[in-house]
Amino acid sequence: MRHDNRIINVIYNNDESSIKTYKLLKKKLMEKGFNMPESYHKEAELNICIGGDGAFLRAVHRYEFPDIPFIGINTGHLGFFQEILPENIEDFIERYMAKDYVIEKIFLVESNILTKDNSFKLLGVNEIVIKGIKSKVVHLEVFINNNHLERFAGDGIIISTPAGSTGYNFSTGGSIVYPSLNTLQITPLSPISSRAYRSLLNSIIVPGDISITIKPEYRYENSILVVVDGMELKYDGITEMKFTVPKKTISRLNFDKNMYWNNLKSKFL
Repeated sequence: MRHDNRIINVIYNNDESSIKTYKLLKKKLMEKGFNMPESYHKEAELNICIGGDGAFLRAVHRYEFPDIPFIGINTGHLGFFQEILPENIEDFIERYMAKDYVIEKIFLVESNILTKDNSFKLLGVNEIVIKGIKSKVVHLEVFINNNHLERFAGDGIIISTPAGSTGYNFSTGGSIVYPSLNTLQITPLSPISSRAYRSLLNSIIVPGDISITIKPEYRYENSILVVVDGMELKYDGITEMKFTVPKKTISRLNFDKNMYWNNLKSKFL
């Protein structure tokens, strides 16, 4: 049975192993009659991303958080989003055609940023980080559901998703959160606790239906750097940043329900 009307997007890194894997994948998919367009097709049934987790994150942002599910072929460092090894491509195609997989939802983080004369909306897969430019200490007022929590001083704050909890968040002492949990995590970066500033030293995990609001102290509003999934953004005159879990999600195929725990062990232990 051929599948000539079935379109699959293949997005790949420009390194040697990714290009080699792409050529092999393309050959195998075409043998089964799948169609792979030269450029990204919005009507495709699947996005296959070849590379590491960085390639996956770049693809999600570049194609504006599409509804088309993702699957990753890992040619980079061990990643949590890239599930398939190049040597298992034939097995993957057989299982995909047999619908032998589950589709998982990945929760995102949304930030609405207010400045003195504008507003911006950002979406992140892993995290949104608030830092000082040029490594300056930042001073931030933190509210949870409009309740004042802390007057923070330090290098910054990470607001991470469960998917992002094993990344930057984990490396700075945050907790690992299972991906199916609808939460956000507030993790301090080098917090200062003094008589003037009372900063929590550990992360807090809050339910996804609760908003987090961060307000820079007035004199620091122009020294704030916002980093979304590793991409730096600068806004002048920030007055408030509100973080929520949006209704929008992205999807990924999962062929192995134990992959998460195996990944966790092999990556960290």
